[in-house]
Amino acid sequence: MGSVEDGGGVRVRLDLAYDGTDFSGWAAQPGRRTVQGVLEEALATATGRAGQEPPRLVVAGRTDAGVHASGQVAHVDLTRLQLAALAGRGGGVDAVARRLTGMVGADLVVHRASIAPRDFDARFSAVFRRYRYRVADRLELHDPLQRARTLHHPRPLDDRAIQEAFADVAGLHDFAAFCRPRPGATTVRDLRSFAWRRERGVLVAEVLADAFCHHMVRALVGAGLAVGVGRLPPGRIGELLVASSRSGEFALAPAHGLTLVEVGYPAEDGLAAQAERARARREAV
Repeated sequence: MGSVEDGGGVRVRLDLAYDGTDFSGWAAQPGRRTVQGVLEEALATATGRAGQEPPRLVVAGRTDAGVHASGQVAHVDLTRLQLAALAGRGGGVDAVARRLTGMVGADLVVHRASIAPRDFDARFSAVFRRYRYRVADRLELHDPLQRARTLHHPRPLDDRAIQEAFADVAGLHDFAAFCRPRPGATTVRDLRSFAWRRERGVLVAEVLADAFCHHMVRALVGAGLAVGVGRLPPGRIGELLVASSRSGEFALAPAHGLTLVEVGYPAEDGLAAQAERARARREAV
């Protein structure tokens, strides 16, 4: 089968959004409905016998079950025959987004399909991922129309305590206390920013980093919620940053309040170098 590397195909970038409520996360799993599984099934159906192997997706960030995305990015390598079959007669790559969206459920939309540069990698070329978490912590803010993407918290949260707790959390750290460990995987991450603000009363946490380890965002938010109700002192967050293992002092924030809103990439001439850096193991300073 032809590939981008040997000139026999093209790499297609997909920009997509989904409501994670009825998905068991991004990654394909036997017997479960996942974003990757639904999209790859649509790709296989649309390309038919135009290629020897079904297309496989590479994603910028693997979201957990119940987590949403408004700015997710993936790529797929297609042969010329597969692309033609997917785009349809007389259609270009722009038709791919419409075709795929029409083949999946209403909770998944491919906003755009485009031919990607040779060195583009949805995962390793990314320079940052941005997530937002929404919390309605007062009864008058509990909107049933927003319940699928906002945590309805039963108690008011102390904004000042939360902001104090995370004032110095940005930087290159080992986030082992906030991650589910995976064999051979580093927990060192460059956290660019983590800010909490009110939007029409709703408390919104926005976090941006080069990448995130498993459960990191939900753990950070969960720690913030514990601080906000007085179960965790603000100064404890800094102490946890030097811990070497996952902390049991706070719970993960529920998945449905979290949305991946943006993935950032460098200019085309910086894609290869960024991918090489991202593949290298990070070391804390």
